[in-house]
Amino acid sequence: MTRPTRQRERETETESSERETEQEESVRECPECSSENLVKSSDRGELVCEGCGLVVEEETIDPGPEWRAFNHEERQEKSRVGAPTTQTMHDKGLTTTIDWKDKDAYGRSISSKKRSQMHRLRKWQERIRTKDAGERNLQFALSEIDRMASALGVPRSVREVASVIYRRALKEDLIRGRSIEGVATAALYAACRKEGIPRSLEEISEVSRVNRKEIGRTYRYISQELGLEMKPVDPKKYVPRFCSELSLSEEVQTQANEIIETAIYAASLLCNEKKTQREVADVAQVTEVTIRNRYQEQIKAMGIHS
Repeated sequence: MTRPTRQRERETETESSERETEQEESVRECPECSSENLVKSSDRGELVCEGCGLVVEEETIDPGPEWRAFNHEERQEKSRVGAPTTQTMHDKGLTTTIDWKDKDAYGRSISSKKRSQMHRLRKWQERIRTKDAGERNLQFALSEIDRMASALGVPRSVREVASVIYRRALKEDLIRGRSIEGVATAALYAACRKEGIPRSLEEISEVSRVNRKEIGRTYRYISQELGLEMKPVDPKKYVPRFCSELSLSEEVQTQANEIIETAIYAASLLCNEKKTQREVADVAQVTEVTIRNRYQEQIKAMGIHS
């Protein structure tokens, strides 16, 4: 190839790149809303209008995976990324776990010699996951939170929040002089309060290994020391669960939400779906005297004659 030919090719490439640049610069406003606020997306390389969300330009390169999946199982099998980090595990789920299945990469059973070797590796892997007493205590506390949360049937978000609260208490040295179970239970109760999950101290103490008095005392201490802003529990959040356990209708639930605060007994009477004070007291975990006194106060305040 001669020198003039190479020079002409370079000039052609330069002119082409200049034309592309001019085309890019010419797109100064959105063709839909005429807005000039056009931004380029960093993840997909698209030119997007901030005003109306129109994609003005898009890249031809697909940043997604090269494989296709048509259901959840196929996505799980073909995905090559690990599980997300979680606060519910002492190592945040970043360590390697040796599978309990004695099979190789092709799903074939391994020999007895290899099985014995895998057994020893699992044993040592479990031992070295915690490097000191502090990590072992954290592992025990987080497993207690997970156990109690499972028994209470609370969502995953509550477990994450409880684990974060416990880690903060551990970092601030609030565990000293207190039982690990007590602080873990108090952290779970605080997480239920923050996430708006209606669980009383009595319910928490039923699944815990410490008594109600210690849980309440520890909860008040860590919430004060950590500056946890706890709003008062909304009594309306208890109403659906109480009505469900008592097999009451939607009408009773609506009436109870209007009267509120231990008013299921009054609402059931007003709707002719009578329940005894004992039944309501057992579900609400309060005494019959409380139900009776609050009932008399509420019907008097509302001007209702029982």
